[in-house]
Amino acid sequence: MLFSSIPFLYYFLPVVIIAYFAVPWKLKNAVLLLTSLFFYGWGEPKYVFLMIASIILGYVSGLLIERFQKKRHKQIVLGIYCVLVLGILFAFKYLGFFTDNLNKLGFSMKVMKIALPIGISFYTFQLLSYAIDVYRGDTPAQKNIVSFGAYITMFPQLIAGPIVRYSDIAKELDHRTISWENVREGILLFAIGLGKKILLANQLGEFCEIFRASGDQSLLFYWLYALAYAMHVFFDFSGYSDMAIGLGRIFGFHFNPNFNYPFISKSVTEFWRRWHMSLGTWFRDYVYIPLGGNRVAPWRRIFNILVVWALTGFWHGASWNFVLWGLFYAALLILEKQISLKRLEKVPAVLRHIGVCVVTMLGFVLFANEDLSIVLKDLSALFGGQGLPLSSVETLYYLRSFLVVIVISMIASTPLVSMAVKKARSIEAVDKTLTVLQPVFVIGLLLLCTAFLVDGSFNPFLYFRF
Repeated sequence: MLFSSIPFLYYFLPVVIIAYFAVPWKLKNAVLLLTSLFFYGWGEPKYVFLMIASIILGYVSGLLIERFQKKRHKQIVLGIYCVLVLGILFAFKYLGFFTDNLNKLGFSMKVMKIALPIGISFYTFQLLSYAIDVYRGDTPAQKNIVSFGAYITMFPQLIAGPIVRYSDIAKELDHRTISWENVREGILLFAIGLGKKILLANQLGEFCEIFRASGDQSLLFYWLYALAYAMHVFFDFSGYSDMAIGLGRIFGFHFNPNFNYPFISKSVTEFWRRWHMSLGTWFRDYVYIPLGGNRVAPWRRIFNILVVWALTGFWHGASWNFVLWGLFYAALLILEKQISLKRLEKVPAVLRHIGVCVVTMLGFVLFANEDLSIVLKDLSALFGGQGLPLSSVETLYYLRSFLVVIVISMIASTPLVSMAVKKARSIEAVDKTLTVLQPVFVIGLLLLCTAFLVDGSFNPFLYFRF
């Protein structure tokens, strides 16, 4: 079930909200657990049992890790738990990839075609971080299996993040504030996220589909595609994250932000501090720092970066283009560290910003297609390697057709709008007016998005497959 769908917006969500606010406090987590399992099972009922098994495994393991006094015993439980959880992820997501590649090397193994459970990469990382935090003593184990199940399955962030750590919402699982202010802010965030998805990401995605089907490509068309695809991924994923954070706020949870205007960055390092922040901090805290982080010899630091970014790419999908995408950013980050950010700061800010935007678009071209032959052709075409004309009739036609969406997307990817609203709210009279008009804005945005949903057809979420 998609957030950006009629069944979710007008059937599932209203019923859940009514039930959630109708029941007494002690039953609210149970409502979240049951409705989240229904939400997950809507798309793939058979994997609800896998989800329930994962909840039981995580719950029992957390209690055992906390109960044992000896560190050795804790390590054994954690080790077995990590092998089981990662083994499940490997079996569903990576087994076919590895057997297929081994067969190309001369082996003769049956390639298993197993349907990928939606969002398995996201909830696997939540299961892992929970047990590791309990082992480290950063958080006590959850004693209530219903509350733990609600944390793992919570439908706002279950299938496409952000990755919510148990330690960040542990207190709110047991004691949270349910208020009109939270509901108001949550609805606004959800509406903005829905607008990003329907009005921007979907339209940009349609442009990318048109480009792929075109027989009249040009150099300009390729660069417009690279720009549109980068913006498409950003608004698709950040829109979903905003919707997830907004829904969490309605139910009294405060999830950390997942994006912070990454396209204003002036270095690749800064870009990745602003993009998919929940994943970046997860790899930093549970992989990079345990490997030694920056507190090691230079060669080892390079090794650590390569490991983290190879895993980051592989996390996104069982395909070589994702691994190369991760290593591409590893190389850029290593290069920045070798040059040092202080030296880079001597380069004019506008040139640094343009450079980051260009390499980011190239990265997303690599990210976009699992067929490496197509990726190589795309990268070659961007730099004139395919002998394409500078422009074409079809290029100019679609540029005119999508120009407004592209320009709005570029503006919306910066903090200009939020800065303008913040500036306006500093004036008391304007602040009161905006507060009064907020419900009108939200209703209007929801109605506009609904009209697009009824009329349109392009509406997938990219990160569901991860």
